[in-house]
Amino acid sequence: MINKTINTTDDDLMRRVATGDDDAFKALVYRYQRQILNLTFRYLGNRSEAEDLTQEVFFSVWKSARNYKPKAKFTTWLYRIAINLCINRQRSLRIRKWFTVSGSDPQAQESDEMPTTNREVSPATPEKDLIQSELIQQVKKAISSLPSSQRLATILRIYDELSYKEISEILGCSVSAVDSLLIRAKKNLRKKLSLKK
Repeated sequence: MINKTINTTDDDLMRRVATGDDDAFKALVYRYQRQILNLTFRYLGNRSEAEDLTQEVFFSVWKSARNYKPKAKFTTWLYRIAINLCINRQRSLRIRKWFTVSGSDPQAQESDEMPTTNREVSPATPEKDLIQSELIQQVKKAISSLPSSQRLATILRIYDELSYKEISEILGCSVSAVDSLLIRAKKNLRKKLSLKK
């Protein structure tokens, strides 16, 4: 099934999804599930929430297929759905946390391990592992404390390696606005990380 759709464009797959083609939908999920899971995890910082939200993203793709118009790249449209759902989920998590009697979100206790990537891990000593792990946690915490638009621009640029133009299309702003967001994000991250030293 997946092999038959390898050379099929995203827009062609979406046309097929609009007719109720399950195989075309599975092919799109196969192509982009990891990217969307990584994005939602990096934004929310909670694996369970990210997995739920990733399912919601693809459910939205399925529901919206008949109205899909390929004005921009499919990935731009897909990322917009993911980002809008991330922002909404973060709001609801804040409200939920505020109303939690114990003052802590039980789901926050779950593993916040990063989703797997294709990068190979080099051998390291336990000391190096500990230092690396602490540094990763500090960077993640610093990124998660950025204002929403700066955080999104940073995640899309650093982790997804998107161009300023692609980020501007996803966020619905100008390229110069993306540049400004990333400059402010870098300054904020430097301040936050320098306080940890």
